[in-house]
Amino acid sequence: MKPKADMLFEASWEVCNKVGGIFTVLSSKSKQIQKHYKNRYCLIGPYFEEASRSYFEESTVPAAYKDINEELKSLGIVCHFGTWLIEGDPSVILIDFAGYGFHMDEIKKELWDGFQVDSLNAPNDFNEPILWSWTVGILMEKIKKVYADKVIAFHAHEWLSGASVLYIKKNNLPVPTTFTTHATTLGRTIAASERDLYAILDQINPEEEARNCGIIAKYSVEKSSAQAADVFTTVSQVTALEAKAFLGREVDVVLPNGLDMSEFLSFEDLTQKHNLYRNRLREFALYYFFPYYSFDLRESLFFFTASRYEFHNKGLDVFIESLGQLNEKLKKEKSKKTVITFFYVPGAVTSIRPEIATAREVFHDIKESLNDEEKDIQENILYAITEEKPLTEKAIFHEDFLRNMQRKILRLKTSKGKSAPLSTHYLANENDDAIMNGFRRAGLENREEDKVKVILYPIYLSGVDGLSDLDYYQSIEASHLGVFPSYYEPWGYTPLEAAALGVPAVTSNLSGFGKYFSDVLDRDKVPGIRVLDMENNPKDQIVKALTKSLHRFANFDRKERIDNKIRARKIAFMADWENFAIHYVEAENLSVERNLEGKE
Repeated sequence: MKPKADMLFEASWEVCNKVGGIFTVLSSKSKQIQKHYKNRYCLIGPYFEEASRSYFEESTVPAAYKDINEELKSLGIVCHFGTWLIEGDPSVILIDFAGYGFHMDEIKKELWDGFQVDSLNAPNDFNEPILWSWTVGILMEKIKKVYADKVIAFHAHEWLSGASVLYIKKNNLPVPTTFTTHATTLGRTIAASERDLYAILDQINPEEEARNCGIIAKYSVEKSSAQAADVFTTVSQVTALEAKAFLGREVDVVLPNGLDMSEFLSFEDLTQKHNLYRNRLREFALYYFFPYYSFDLRESLFFFTASRYEFHNKGLDVFIESLGQLNEKLKKEKSKKTVITFFYVPGAVTSIRPEIATAREVFHDIKESLNDEEKDIQENILYAITEEKPLTEKAIFHEDFLRNMQRKILRLKTSKGKSAPLSTHYLANENDDAIMNGFRRAGLENREEDKVKVILYPIYLSGVDGLSDLDYYQSIEASHLGVFPSYYEPWGYTPLEAAALGVPAVTSNLSGFGKYFSDVLDRDKVPGIRVLDMENNPKDQIVKALTKSLHRFANFDRKERIDNKIRARKIAFMADWENFAIHYVEAENLSVERNLEGKE
């Protein structure tokens, strides 16, 4: 499909500013969009010096923009031109909008007069994006004057960019607009209150509900932007339903989220990485649990979930209850398996638990001592084998080494007989923490007899955290199964990322990703990704179904696990941006057509 626009500008609060999933959407699809628009594509974001430092390389102001740049500076709007440091190095304009802040009241008045955006008592997390996106609109006005003979398409993401669409509409600029909502503000808020959103869609008065929830400002700018844009889009059919109900407009084009699969390793290389990082995670489990008791790590499986701290929306409540039931099943069966489940859910923490830090230090001391003696140990084994002597402890290890090791092991086993901790860190409000309380209600106490162990890992996975020292993707690669039973998930990148890394996953048909692929996956005997039916089903039934799925996976043999890994990887290729990016061009072409029709 050939673009009908000569130039495309795409605006988001998450351009070079990592906040959530839209950062991944934009950065991963950029290369494919550039294939369609070549060097006529530019992204626009906010300028925050600290946030952009890792992603943005500034350059001199392009000649075509020098006059624009000076005009905007005189208004208090400072533009930074450069490239986003991702594959393809797309052009970027980041706007420092702070100097324009004295216009805030004037902007709010214009939004009220023109679009009834109710922002009288709006909080600061509303004011900043609105101020920024209004300056984006001003920038687009200046750019259009320079390129008056060109068709310039503009694509804005989420309510945070919505004021730019409203500026273009208010000033009747000849710029075709596309507005994408990834998750409606009202839908996310209602789902977080543990109400069955999709069952009550037609019973909700959106404006009244938004006012009661304290989000009327965000809701009204989102609704106005959706209605003002030439083309309105969202990322899934699931979100399209709530968008129609809450924003009063049918979605024109669905833009499913993809991944750039060329950035992921081959399956063979991923298998090697899995073995490497699995062993790293086994070492972490060793010094996390073994000061208290021992179990066979070679018979252990690593499950994980990763999300924002939205206890109900992300299905953390369902997952915890299912793990509790799985624990009882495996204990009753006297299973040899131990399921270690990581909850990578960042929250408010104070510090790493000192007993874990101490155990880690002792473990690494033991490991270094073994490394130091490695050559002697190998020689002793070799001599014993060739001399046909039994491989006894004394034949392999020197007596001094054994005594030294016994002392170090005693230092490691300081808490023998107690239960292992439920979290890697002290939490700011541990007594009120929903996940920790959920563990306890489900009987997940990390006792020796428990077959399901749980670990709340409440920090971002940087790869240098002083614990497992694995980053986000490495933590996924180390695992055997990802579980994401979301109640509210407009798309859901986590199961797709897991699949791309060759890790099977569980998702739900209330997520955009699960809904999109449910027909394909449901008829597959080796699904790779299992779609949990959560639509209009009671919680106890959902928990039971998830428990059954987790139990089945826990009992897979190695071949069955490999078959599911291969299938998961194939599904990820179906969601490659090479297949999905064309929908963006389709939406932007439709905006050009409609804009031109409106001018005739």
